Amino acid sequence: MNITIIGSGYVGLVTGACFAEMGNTVICADIDNNKISNLKNGILPIYEPGLEDVVIPNQSKKTLSFTSDLKTAINSSDVICIAVGTPQGEDGSADLKHVLAVATDIGKYMDRYKLVIDKSTVPVGTAEKVRDKIKHELNARGAKIDFDVVSNPEFLKEGAAVEDFMKPDRIVVGAENGHAMSIMKELYRPFTLNRGRFVEMDIRSAEMTKYAANAMLATKISFMNEIANICERVGANVNNVRQGIGSDSRIGFSFIYPGIGYGGSCFPKDVQALVKTATEHGYEAKIIQAVQIVNQDQRQHYTQKILAQYSNSVAGMTFAVWGLSFKPETDDMREAPSVTIIKTLISEGARIQAYDPQAMDEAKTHYFSGMKDIDYSQNKYDALNGADALLLITEWKEFRSPDFEEVKKRMKSPVIFDGRNQYSPSTLIEKGFIYFQIGVASATKNTKIRL
Repeated sequence: MNITIIGSGYVGLVTGACFAEMGNTVICADIDNNKISNLKNGILPIYEPGLEDVVIPNQSKKTLSFTSDLKTAINSSDVICIAVGTPQGEDGSADLKHVLAVATDIGKYMDRYKLVIDKSTVPVGTAEKVRDKIKHELNARGAKIDFDVVSNPEFLKEGAAVEDFMKPDRIVVGAENGHAMSIMKELYRPFTLNRGRFVEMDIRSAEMTKYAANAMLATKISFMNEIANICERVGANVNNVRQGIGSDSRIGFSFIYPGIGYGGSCFPKDVQALVKTATEHGYEAKIIQAVQIVNQDQRQHYTQKILAQYSNSVAGMTFAVWGLSFKPETDDMREAPSVTIIKTLISEGARIQAYDPQAMDEAKTHYFSGMKDIDYSQNKYDALNGADALLLITEWKEFRSPDFEEVKKRMKSPVIFDGRNQYSPSTLIEKGFIYFQIGVASATKNTKIRL
């Protein structure tokens, strides 16, 4: 098929590259001329494992191309994917201005039947708004051209997006007629040959499925963090509790790891948008609101744990930080817990020595630009030099089994605040560390650290 993807960010680029990998001819369009220029030169705007290995070869084969000429892109394809951002508005709702702007352009330029796919994460009822925008532009032109709009939400995990697209758990499609659905089945046929995971439904249900899925996963995270906080107070160990409940097949182990909360471009925005949607329809989503509150409180809980161990006086101290991105295998720092934690400690007079395998440029440019009390290290060990404590914030693989003798040698004090419960308390205590986890009252004597 000839496919145009409008929006060449995270979702659009992964979608376009993976469709091209299956033999389709794909144009990725974007109004950001600098981004398109970089893509033409093989420079990707994001870090995503395996993505470059799909993009570059398909560019060479000319099955994947990039342009900022929307008119040509729209008229070169029969299937058009809308994959632009839906940032959170001031009132918490999803801002649809970019989606509707694309719909307007489609209506202005389309010259024959088009299947328009809503790939962006959008509130229930958006497909109707997209349809109305296209119709309005066609009527203004006096053009009578058929088209269909379908909802096809993405379920890609940052850090595993290419694999998720190529081997999907499910493909959800909402359509209003059999013709549109048949095109979607053919489009996704190469991805479903070995797994019958094509789920058909109405458009509004498909739009709702995306929000419901993200809200459910966010709920599991916040629930486990709340259990962790209770464990600290009653003297239980959340790591043991997790094993006990995760072995129940009705619950499972996914998304029940205690930590410092979720971040990224999806969960925070989508949970808030779902709360807003419920409110607009006269319903108070109490559980989902609580999920948000617990998530925001969790990063403060971690920070307060640190401050409490130093009698709320960290001025002049140096903290090594391992991990800046909101999760491993990405450079995405949107809503990352690291931002709140680092800014709080700096505001208390502390200095930060940070290391992240991928996100340091993002941190320097967008999140800590101009801040003098943060330094960036070339590797994880350099970040430890002279540090009063190590804060593990993002659980990158390279942090899982460090040389603890080297860690101890580099640090001023052998203190670790583990925000992701990655290490064995008994091992670290044996090596002479003072070690703190989430959801465990104390891995050493329950006393404050003496400076």
